[in-house]
Amino acid sequence: MLKICIIDGQGGGIGAAIIKRLKETYEETIDIIALGTNAIATSQMLKAKANRGASGENAIVQTVRQADIIIGPIGIVMAHAMMGEVTPKMAEAVAACPAKKYLIPLSQENMEIVGAASVPLPHLINELIEKNLKELKIQQ
Repeated sequence: MLKICIIDGQGGGIGAAIIKRLKETYEETIDIIALGTNAIATSQMLKAKANRGASGENAIVQTVRQADIIIGPIGIVMAHAMMGEVTPKMAEAVAACPAKKYLIPLSQENMEIVGAASVPLPHLINELIEKNLKELKIQQ
């Protein structure tokens, strides 16, 4: 079964929205692992029906090694992003792991992604699933 890690921080709303849409599309044919930079984020993603979840630096560093796919806001590969919740070890582990990464281009406090259009989160999630994950070998 395909292991997809969803990483989020702060309140976990972005991760929860992604998980909800993945579950609507793929039901129980994928294993969704919620990885929160804090317990609140993980809790919100578990409420969105992630199969399992864990919180904190060590959980993220260890779990991404086993992932087939990682999805989250672009800040998950930037040390000190999300108001400092992403530690350098977290960012390095995500960036260095061999899993395919799908990063949502949401602006950070002092960062702008040149060329990225300002698109509402639900549209970005739809594009992620319909254009990027559609070709995956997921048994439906």
